[in-house]
Amino acid sequence: MTYLARRLWQFVPTLLGVVLLVFFLFNWVGGDPAYLLAGKIANPELIENIRRSLGVDQPYWVQLWIFIKQVLSADFGASWSTNERVSQIFATRLGPSLTVLVPLLLISTFIALAAAMLVAYYRGSLTDRAIMVGCTVGQSVSILVYILVLQYFLAYQLGWFPVQGWGATLGENLLRYAALPVLVGVVVSLAPDIRLYRSFFLDEIGQDYVRTARAKGLGEGRVLWVHVLRNAAIPVLTNVMTQIPGLLAGAFLIERFFSIPGIGREVILAVERSDFPVIKAVTVYVAVATMVINLAADLLYRALDPRVQLK
Repeated sequence: MTYLARRLWQFVPTLLGVVLLVFFLFNWVGGDPAYLLAGKIANPELIENIRRSLGVDQPYWVQLWIFIKQVLSADFGASWSTNERVSQIFATRLGPSLTVLVPLLLISTFIALAAAMLVAYYRGSLTDRAIMVGCTVGQSVSILVYILVLQYFLAYQLGWFPVQGWGATLGENLLRYAALPVLVGVVVSLAPDIRLYRSFFLDEIGQDYVRTARAKGLGEGRVLWVHVLRNAAIPVLTNVMTQIPGLLAGAFLIERFFSIPGIGREVILAVERSDFPVIKAVTVYVAVATMVINLAADLLYRALDPRVQLK
């Protein structure tokens, strides 16, 4: 409980730092939003009316207090470009994002675990070296290249998937529209995951309990798939959990190119429109989600690893 209370208390200065950084960037670096919304041809009266309606004519300390209240209430007002409530935007865009990201995360994790176990089993062999070289090459290719190549050949040329779009039902989206975006995400994430999980497995293979299990006559397959996998699953699970906020915010290219009405695509549109309330909300939401998930991952790690005690 002491550890949990200490970590929760650390949320306060971290979140305050995020709020101050976001406020500074949007008020001193981002420029006056009234000029962006008024357009190139605007008279001073129109600009002043826009500034008054947005509240940016207030002193900075008043604007900061308004922003802090928005963060505490999770209510960031309305979008400047569509006048839709920011909370409603995220509520309607979260479903499509999760429709892609949940299958992507599950499939890539299972494939990466199996491949990492394989190369760990054949460590030092030609198979191991070939897969590691392939992973290094795969990591050096931009996600944009994967999107364009797979979209062109699998969707446009072969017609196996829709080039882009989104359906009305969950089943249609999972089986038809989300299939190719999930495939792209899996291909992109496999290389770094295999390399990372391989290192986890190799660390466990060198432990004393593995040598003891082999000395007892257990087969190599049982040692790897039962003992090694069980212990290596702890850092793997921690890594998967810490990937979730980044995946949710970082899928903007996939959502944009495949016209998926998710959070990532909404972020791109907000940046293009200079829609500051949406961008501020995304920044704060991702920061909070990262802190919460990191805390959950640490608690889970401490609960599963007998060598670590909660203090």
